Amino acid sequence: MGSTPDVYTTLKEQLKGSGAEVLMPDDGEKYEQSIKRWSEHCEKRAACVVKATSPADVSTTLSFIRAHKIPFVVRGGGHSTSGSASIEGGLVIDLSLMRRVSVDPEKRTVRAEGGAIWEDVDVEAAKFGLATVGGTVNHTGVGGLTLGGGYGYLTGKYGLTIDNLLSVDMVLASGEQVTASETENADLFWAVRGAGQNFGVVTAFTFRGYPQANPVYAGTLIFLPDKLPQIVEFANKFHDKNDGNQALLWGFSCPPPDNAPVVLAQCFHNGTEDEGAAFFKELVDAGPVANMIAMVPYEKLNSLLNPAAGFDGRKMFGGGAFKLPLNPAFVQALHADFLDFVNAHERMGESLLLFETIPYAKVVGVPNEKMAFSNRGNYYNVATCFKWFDAKLDDEIRAFSRSLLKKASQTAGVAQDEAVRAVEGVGQYGNYATDADVPASEIYGSNAKRLEELKHKYDPDNLFNRGTRLVPRQLVVVN
Repeated sequence: MGSTPDVYTTLKEQLKGSGAEVLMPDDGEKYEQSIKRWSEHCEKRAACVVKATSPADVSTTLSFIRAHKIPFVVRGGGHSTSGSASIEGGLVIDLSLMRRVSVDPEKRTVRAEGGAIWEDVDVEAAKFGLATVGGTVNHTGVGGLTLGGGYGYLTGKYGLTIDNLLSVDMVLASGEQVTASETENADLFWAVRGAGQNFGVVTAFTFRGYPQANPVYAGTLIFLPDKLPQIVEFANKFHDKNDGNQALLWGFSCPPPDNAPVVLAQCFHNGTEDEGAAFFKELVDAGPVANMIAMVPYEKLNSLLNPAAGFDGRKMFGGGAFKLPLNPAFVQALHADFLDFVNAHERMGESLLLFETIPYAKVVGVPNEKMAFSNRGNYYNVATCFKWFDAKLDDEIRAFSRSLLKKASQTAGVAQDEAVRAVEGVGQYGNYATDADVPASEIYGSNAKRLEELKHKYDPDNLFNRGTRLVPRQLVVVN
């Protein structure tokens, strides 16, 4: 395996004059910053970091990787908690210098390079009165969220991020630069929408944009835990009451400085203040101890949760599914389990269990076989985001997160039978599946078989082998 500094000096020569930066551990602070990640437990000491500035840089680097059999990963926004954007002793293809966003106001399209974050997209699109479906935290990478599906505040109105993806530019394992869309390399485009990280490096995304009036009604309500039954009751009504222009993210945490248990409700209405106030009146009247709802510019919307998603500490996502209505007593039992665990450990107050009540009518309007993404069903996502500082707790927290999500997901009744999954969805959002040993069938359901076929076509040597274990179909030799 070629991994000595001399080998990477050769790569540096190959990329000379391209604008790319090739960083190694002896490059000091530049290198140290290049291996920083949103979660500290995902920071690993790569032997080399290539900060690409063009698809040609990526192609050259992939050719070098193949020739020298070097293990590698791709970094977009660096927001994953699975560690799939970091590597010990290997090479990182870092897209963070490729953040340009351009808007075609006549076609209403938004083009974002592979290293862009959602803040880049939101701000540029807003200059033209447009928006597209992005994440709820704006320092999340466009690439990671999109390739795994993408839920956001506008999902209720326009579906998933991938439902609004028009095309991608990508570099394949072979080094070839291609475009994939409904009319060009359509099978690859099918795979990219949900499993893209398994097929190549996406260097640009083109999204459908929509006229977006400003401002919007949004913000956080903070309640004491005794109000939890009332919040559950409001969520139960939300299921039938919303018209796709609303979203409700609610759950529990123990945030600093007091680390006291609270229930949080993030409210969103895409419309006027009077409309939003009327829709959420029952929740506001329940008596929050803090009300931070206001009319905010759309491009600021996805920054509202940023303070709860800072860059310090170790973090881990986990995900499951739930259906409404929920029994308030059941949710109170989950809350008690969550509090018992968090209170038994130091500095875990910023952890969160979140019920993502984002309308899914537009999501389920697209069949699961339409693209690789297979989490479409009559249920919502429930997520954990645990934050801690002691590395010795890694395994314990992973185990607890799994058990808590399994209990929370009991309400969904999502079938594990593969034939049913094709209709109802897998009940597991791929972007929340942080364990490397999660089988492809749990993320892609009955789509996994076709993905294996396409993997054989586009990446037969399994160069892109990080994350969900999607492997090429093996050739059967008949004598």
